[in-house]
Amino acid sequence: MRPTGSAAQLEARRLRAVDLLRDGKSNTEVARLVGVNLSSVKRWKRAAAEGGSEALAAKPNRGRPPRLTPEQKQELAQIVRAGPLAAGFRTNLWTCRRVAQVIRQRFGVEYHRDHVGRVLHALGFTQQKPQRRATQRDEAAIEHWRKREWERIKKRAANSKLSLRFSMKPASCSSR
Repeated sequence: MRPTGSAAQLEARRLRAVDLLRDGKSNTEVARLVGVNLSSVKRWKRAAAEGGSEALAAKPNRGRPPRLTPEQKQELAQIVRAGPLAAGFRTNLWTCRRVAQVIRQRFGVEYHRDHVGRVLHALGFTQQKPQRRATQRDEAAIEHWRKREWERIKKRAANSKLSLRFSMKPASCSSR
């Protein structure tokens, strides 16, 4: 199991343990003071004797190398900013599936569409949800209706003696 702490914290702990050993503390005492197993102290002592402080330095966990270079990622960001119409799509809506298709065609790299969202997020893009509006929507007619018709309807309801509220009593059912 990996110990808790960042790579820098773990390195500092190893260096502290070696310093305590140099000060004349025993392996058991150093293990207790630093809060590790005795075998770890022995391993660090041997590493410091063979390779010095460099042997105790934190080694980065590189992981799998990225499939796109930083230059390719910047080019992808420019393509996304230009929009899907500029990329050859019929509608002006980016989807992860479409971006994956662009990456495959432009850079020859296969990404699963679910991973494309992570790539875009790392480039500073966030998920957006388009507003659902009819393409035939007439903003001027809607505004006219709001100002004229809706006001007229509200005034008529306010002037009316009829109450807009009503109550319902449960029906009495007698099934005998």
